[in-house]
Amino acid sequence: MAADTIIHRLFERADSNGDDPAYFAKENGSYVSTSYRSFAAEVRLAAKAMVALGLGVEDRVCILGFNRPEWAIFDLAAMAAGGCPAGIYTTNSPDEVRYIVDHSESPLLLIEDLGQWAKVNEVREQLPKLRHVILMKGVKVDDPLAMTWDEFLAHGEGVDDSALDARVDALRPDQMATFIYTSGTTGPPKAVMLSHDNLSWTAKCAVDLVGMTRDDFSVSYLPLSHIAEQMFTLHAPITGGGHVYYAESIDKLPDNLKEVQPTIVFGVPRIWEKFHAGVSAKMAEATGLRKRILDFALATGHAVRAVENRGEKLDPIMRLRRKIANRLIFSKVKPAIGLARARICVSGAAPIQPEILEFFSGLDLSIYEVYGQSEGSGPTSFNYPGHCKYGTVGPALPGVDVKIADDGEIVFKGRNVFLGYFKDEAATAETLVDGWLHSGDLGSFDKDGYLSITGRKKEIIITAGGKNIAPKNIEAAMKNHELVAECVVIGDRRKFLSALVTLDEEAVARFKEQHGLSGAIHDSAEVRAEIDKAVEATNAQFARVEHIRKYTVLPRNFTVEDGELTPTLKIKRRIIHDHFADEIEAMYAE
Repeated sequence: MAADTIIHRLFERADSNGDDPAYFAKENGSYVSTSYRSFAAEVRLAAKAMVALGLGVEDRVCILGFNRPEWAIFDLAAMAAGGCPAGIYTTNSPDEVRYIVDHSESPLLLIEDLGQWAKVNEVREQLPKLRHVILMKGVKVDDPLAMTWDEFLAHGEGVDDSALDARVDALRPDQMATFIYTSGTTGPPKAVMLSHDNLSWTAKCAVDLVGMTRDDFSVSYLPLSHIAEQMFTLHAPITGGGHVYYAESIDKLPDNLKEVQPTIVFGVPRIWEKFHAGVSAKMAEATGLRKRILDFALATGHAVRAVENRGEKLDPIMRLRRKIANRLIFSKVKPAIGLARARICVSGAAPIQPEILEFFSGLDLSIYEVYGQSEGSGPTSFNYPGHCKYGTVGPALPGVDVKIADDGEIVFKGRNVFLGYFKDEAATAETLVDGWLHSGDLGSFDKDGYLSITGRKKEIIITAGGKNIAPKNIEAAMKNHELVAECVVIGDRRKFLSALVTLDEEAVARFKEQHGLSGAIHDSAEVRAEIDKAVEATNAQFARVEHIRKYTVLPRNFTVEDGELTPTLKIKRRIIHDHFADEIEAMYAE
């Protein structure tokens, strides 16, 4: 019997539902579809090209570019040829690109454009194993190392189908399928080795939990180097038969969402926070009868979703209220942000505030928070339809054993657990103990089996008084204020806690307009008064030792380019501490 890999599923999908759309990409301003039959043929030809170029079984290839069909084709082709793809974040520096291409020993590298070529060209002399750089469609470089997409595919024309079929038939469930390079918050990125069974088992689990069908579709826009986006763009759609629209760019995402109106939407918390800020600002303008109608609709949405999140059925009166609220409010608000047809909304990759989730439930939208990591192929626990409790990250995935160790760490085992870190036996031994993956996260279960994340082991602050404090929940509470974009709590080996605060630029613009302010106001009396309120509200939720005593509002936001955020927008504490050392010391100078 053939192995059940994502590759086998793709080729089976092409045979059984070959005319169904697999993906849509923009051409001359319009989305154009490609069928599963054509998609599979593209993957086969690219895989044969890799064979022709000498790619061996379990050899690696790298991909450096924004989400495009070529990204997916190259990734899947590498797996079909028995190889192992590894994505590189588009924001990586030339040296970071060099590290991953060199560490993975990749002979082939796919890149998006001339900007990414410049990075590779800068470090090419330090990449002795790199033999070919392939460019995505529409890009050409006059260099012996480079070839166009069409030139690359032409290499596959001379390879017999039987040569590729032999490689596909030889794929083993426990064979390396892909590398996911960690975002390097605590040092050089590690290569997470995921097997074919990791990917196929996890994708099937996710599809079953959300009931994905051939009618479902999503927009691909988050970095495909991340396992979560790979699940939503590649593995789950192929498994469930759904299709994908490729966003034109991050800047065009709002327009693409409104144009597509996807049924499945995955976002990091910052995406949902931006939606929340924009919609809530508009709602705040409602007065009189309009406000009463809005309040009715929001109350209805909250009530409806509370019932459905518990897995219960709505009574006839509640169904009627929902119908009225939808006609008056929901049917107008949702299309404006691209969520008119949204059936499954998911937040992951970082913690999200329960208040944000509650807000969207008022619009009759449940955002299901997922928890996991690359080492677990993406999800470990998941809120899903009928099993959703805001403020938790849901119950464990069916078939995954999750427990809390004596020190509070979340550990788990299952078919989603990775093979180990490439070329790093010490880190593998530290993370994988007797088959249990030690997540590094702290958590607890409630009586109903819903998991909550309480902190990160390595981020625990130990004050000068010896108190252990998890900064995550304090920072999360601060971000409830609309002006606060990020908050980083400081206090390790210090007498008290302080905080670095950055401001949400869109919220600041609204604040300036409302208060008739002009110029740079990041540290104005008006803004400080608002942040004072945020600190006061936050401190009221925590023990005295966890109170923020001082804070500094920074003149700019943290950025990926400056290395302060990962590509999925998680904060890098060590870098932030280094970059703002003077501001931190000033808070403790007295």
